Amino acid sequence: QVQLVESGGGLVQPGGSLRLSCATSGFTFSSYAMSWYRQAPGKTRELVAALNSAGSRQNFADSVKGRFSISRDNAKNTVYLQMNSLKAEDTAVYYCNAGYTAAAFTSWGQGTQVTVSS
Repeated sequence: QVQLVESGGGLVQPGGSLRLSCATSGFTFSSYAMSWYRQAPGKTRELVAALNSAGSRQNFADSVKGRFSISRDNAKNTVYLQMNSLKAEDTAVYYCNAGYTAAAFTSWGQGTQVTVSS
């Protein structure tokens, strides 16, 4: 059974940083690209960042390019999202899933809330 457990969210001031983690189990993590999504109130879930299985290719939404980075630790079955220079419009619930351009799994974790506010 696939499990995706996001953590690391919180309240941060504009310009601040957060590092999100997603611990996974139930599938062969090292064989999958991994990605981060976010969903703001009243909006559809959007792909924020993706990283291929080898960690050699990345893709980012235009809105976060230059501010966010994605990384993975295959030994820990964990993917990370480093978020810098946060803006109010980054406020959302953040989720991880497998896949590079689309979610590989239909089940999602509980997400982690990121709120950027002064």
